[in-house]
Amino acid sequence: MKKVAAVAAVSLAGGVGIGIGQGLVSGGGGQFGPNVPGLSAVWARQSPQMVTLAARSQEEETVVRVARQARPAVVTVVSEDGGGSGVITRGDGVILTNAHVVGSDTEVQVRLADGRPPLTGRVVGRDREVDIAVVKISGNDLPAAPLGDSDRLEIGQTAVAIGNPLSLERTVTTGVVSGVGRRGPGGDYSEGFIQTDAAINPGNSGGPLLDSRGRVIGINSWVLRGGAQGLGFAVPINVAKSVASQLLTTGRVERVLLGVSYNDVDPEMAEAFRLPVSEGVVVESVPDGSPAAQAGLRPRDIITGLDEAPVRTGGDLRRALRGRRPGETVSVGVRRGQQRLTLPVRLSQAPSAPLRRSPRRGGGDE
Repeated sequence: MKKVAAVAAVSLAGGVGIGIGQGLVSGGGGQFGPNVPGLSAVWARQSPQMVTLAARSQEEETVVRVARQARPAVVTVVSEDGGGSGVITRGDGVILTNAHVVGSDTEVQVRLADGRPPLTGRVVGRDREVDIAVVKISGNDLPAAPLGDSDRLEIGQTAVAIGNPLSLERTVTTGVVSGVGRRGPGGDYSEGFIQTDAAINPGNSGGPLLDSRGRVIGINSWVLRGGAQGLGFAVPINVAKSVASQLLTTGRVERVLLGVSYNDVDPEMAEAFRLPVSEGVVVESVPDGSPAAQAGLRPRDIITGLDEAPVRTGGDLRRALRGRRPGETVSVGVRRGQQRLTLPVRLSQAPSAPLRRSPRRGGGDE
């Protein structure tokens, strides 16, 4: 707007009349100067077009609306390890952030957007394997960001990141969802990260990644360094919600073990190995004594469903196991050659350290 005003001022001083917005007003019929009678009336007639020029595009309006709605819920988290960002998800003061933001602290300092003095936040719990922590501050009717559904994300949809990069509080950056189900550093239980090209920098960790309706779809977690740009990653909000629910209820996270190593079936694999289906997950190994082994699963079996949920990829399998508890029995749909089997598997407690994913696409251990 300042640039437009500067251009207008220069043009008027030089005797060139300009229209703002829809049309151009020629100066052929006379020159307008700051002291010319009737200038105010002419400018007033042109002001609606000036508003048109200044009006934001639909895309800009979306980002402005999302930022205006979400920024009050974004907080600064300060820990002994440095800190980062967080987002209030409940009006009674529940905050989601990263485990690496709170470190090993039991209490952190939380700065809200309204400028009040810093509050003491109690670290309810953390899950380092997924990089999610829950912090609780005292308060009622605090501004809370609504949560979305990360299982329904589409590549290419708008993504807005808000956080505190390099201590610049509540900075807004925009981009798109560049990918889903991305593997994190080392092994992980996160069901895969959301990839975005919205700028994520040190200090953004723990802040929200939002969709075009202002709903939190992820918790920003890490960036890929080494010359790469536009490669930020967020924990899917559905994973974060599952972890947070357990932390708030019991203070710890339990994971289940199915007991198979697997890879996604794709059309090329199906053709090369003459598999009976073109999607699902093919079992590579079944450790002795694992729940899957006890239920009768074998290498080269293809898992196509779990209870009522179809399994087309490893991500589907991990999502189907989300929220399950050790001791539960699930029905696993299997293709074995031309046979269709349903095998009951009694899930056990997963080890505390994550198992390393297969280096191939879609691979994993559950």
